[in-house]
Amino acid sequence: MSDHHIKRLILLRHAKADFPFGVDDHSRPLASSGDAAAPLAGRWLVEHGVVPDYIVCSDALRARSTCAWVSSELGEAGPTPYIDSRVYGAGPAQLLSIINETPQTVGTLLVIGHLPTVQEVAMNLASIESDESAVMDLATDYPTLGLTLMESAKPWAELDGRDARVTRFAVPRP
Repeated sequence: MSDHHIKRLILLRHAKADFPFGVDDHSRPLASSGDAAAPLAGRWLVEHGVVPDYIVCSDALRARSTCAWVSSELGEAGPTPYIDSRVYGAGPAQLLSIINETPQTVGTLLVIGHLPTVQEVAMNLASIESDESAVMDLATDYPTLGLTLMESAKPWAELDGRDARVTRFAVPRP
């Protein structure tokens, strides 16, 4: 299949969050280090030519803040993010079903979510053709701003397991 049929999936864990007293988990803001680091994920995407056509983001404050920083780096090339309340608290099967809903016209999808789900989805989708080192890295540790880049020739609606080749795992840092 030619490259223009290849779908690219980017799974991004939100930036480092703070734990303020009396604030529920959903409302946790980014830590100052998270605010400083989050733009680096957007910069990494631009520098590696992986600008998403579509962004699905958790509605948790720390994910939305990460998304805002990433989008600021994408500039006009970046799409308007879709904030999906289902991403927060989703298990791997539910997050995969959200990915499956992606319009077929989307070539590159960025999903901004939470641990352990983004890591589990990456592991579930990783095909035998994946970059072994990248898979080992993401399986061992998926820190804040961990970013998995995957490719698949399958339509979004058909992704279900071992369907995507992991090409990179990166953790943009200052």
